[in-house]
Amino acid sequence: MAGGIAASLLTQREAARDPQAVGLLEVDEFWLTQVAAATQPEAILLGNLFRDQLDRYGELDAIAERWGELLPTLPATTAVLCADDPLVASTAPESGHVVWFGIDDPSLGMAAQDHAADGVHCTRCGTTLAYSVVYAGHTGLWSCPGCGRRRPDPSVRATAISFQGARGAHFTLHAGEDSVEVDLPLPGAYNVVNAVGAAALALQLGATLQQCATGIAAMQAAFGRGERVQLAGRELLLMLVKNPVGANEVLRTLALEPRPLDVLAVLNDRIADGRDVSWVWDADVEAAAASVRRIVCSGTRADELAMRWRYAGVDPQRIVVLPDLEAALDATLSEAADGPIVVLPTYTAMLELRQLLLGRGAVAGAFT
Repeated sequence: MAGGIAASLLTQREAARDPQAVGLLEVDEFWLTQVAAATQPEAILLGNLFRDQLDRYGELDAIAERWGELLPTLPATTAVLCADDPLVASTAPESGHVVWFGIDDPSLGMAAQDHAADGVHCTRCGTTLAYSVVYAGHTGLWSCPGCGRRRPDPSVRATAISFQGARGAHFTLHAGEDSVEVDLPLPGAYNVVNAVGAAALALQLGATLQQCATGIAAMQAAFGRGERVQLAGRELLLMLVKNPVGANEVLRTLALEPRPLDVLAVLNDRIADGRDVSWVWDADVEAAAASVRRIVCSGTRADELAMRWRYAGVDPQRIVVLPDLEAALDATLSEAADGPIVVLPTYTAMLELRQLLLGRGAVAGAFT
């Protein structure tokens, strides 16, 4: 948000005096208009729009409309846009430089659009969009039967994607006629999309395709997003979940694991999580239910979370409810079999968990 970005810039004043310095800002979707107006960026990368904290930010169409009004006011800014998301595609200015990125691998497609899909109507004419391939939520190879609007052809794209369970992915990265093989040490199709978007932005700023591949291969998981932590002789895999589409991608990734999983799931309904936690019923929990050996449910809404997993088909005998997070963590560690412990926390639960991990010497800092 604006306050945090301003504070970060103040702490980097010396670096900012370097004429070769590049500032990279991750901006909250609601604050993008204000921050972009103040910074006049060389480029803006818009990845995707999925339902998140509706009680704070409203429906996705409203955010897409706000972004669509912003980009034409920045004629010197290159828009780097995800072609797979029709809402993001709708923000493209009629004039100005646009770079499109996306996924071109039908093998990743789902049999049908999941329940969490939102932006399924054309923003131009209102017709229900048609999909030849669905990747996640409302993203995929889309077109409008009403007005003919369709997914733009991405100049930066990923093909031949394969996954190594929850440990990473391999794909071919294309930029125009050139291509390079990429190893991504982060799990899930959603991280492939993120990596391709990052490459599209880096190429726009002067990087080579090989430099992009090298940089992607050197990436490390950030703050609970596929991060691995050692505690009491066990490996914890931290997978932040806070909206239905994001949760679905995490659950699809976990379903690739070859062995039964011990899970610690934490659902909070504090302000930073969003008070409305009904999104857990839109998440495809069933996708990972068969992989769960035992699950400990914690947080301010532990009971509702346990009910969701029970409805997904997990035997109640394999579900433990402990609202206190420290007690839940200890219970998970005491009963877990060999293999990693998968932790699925919402945002404030992740903050609380990291304080516990910091106190036990498992992490160096609350955010590192």
